[in-house]
Amino acid sequence: MPEDNSEIKNNSPRQNASASSLEDDKYVAEALAGREDSYKQLVDKYQKPLYFHIRKMIKEVELVEDLVQEVFMKAFHNLSTYSNEYAFSTWLYRIATNHTIDYLRKKKLQTLSIDQPYQTKDGEMAIQLPDESFLTDQPVIKKERKQIVQDAIENLPEKYRAVIEMRHMEERSYQEISEILDLPLGTVKAHIFRARELLYKALIDKRDRF
Repeated sequence: MPEDNSEIKNNSPRQNASASSLEDDKYVAEALAGREDSYKQLVDKYQKPLYFHIRKMIKEVELVEDLVQEVFMKAFHNLSTYSNEYAFSTWLYRIATNHTIDYLRKKKLQTLSIDQPYQTKDGEMAIQLPDESFLTDQPVIKKERKQIVQDAIENLPEKYRAVIEMRHMEERSYQEISEILDLPLGTVKAHIFRARELLYKALIDKRDRF
């Protein structure tokens, strides 16, 4: 999370701003000043509303919670760019919408078959990918990236490493992780959220190597 001590941009109160919106601005200002509890207040307040917002956009219910946490990570990382000219909730929902649309676009690209002809109004058209065999360094780059991610995971505190490996390598549900580790479901979600934050920071620190 950013530790920017600057105030919210354009921090003059909006006309007719609701009490809830003014409360959000207070939490944001405190978070930017380094108060960790204010991040939690924002998560507690918007976790369920974001869940239902994203749920309307995608079919895979099991992925909604992951997307919600990714939205919070993206929002908190860019919190210093928030301007209270608009409500924090409006800004947050815009991030959620854009992030979910990006996910859907990537999924659509990944599911496009390159083996079957593509039907167009002019008939069938084979999809051909450019020959990239000349990019002999690509396997090396991919291997290095994979190693960087693996190193970042291994450097996580044990309680965070365990839940991340179960969630993203073993593809277990939150409930399964809760039962295996004998932890409350809320604790599992909190650990995964924190683990992703730490991984994100570690990978950003090494971004020049990607």
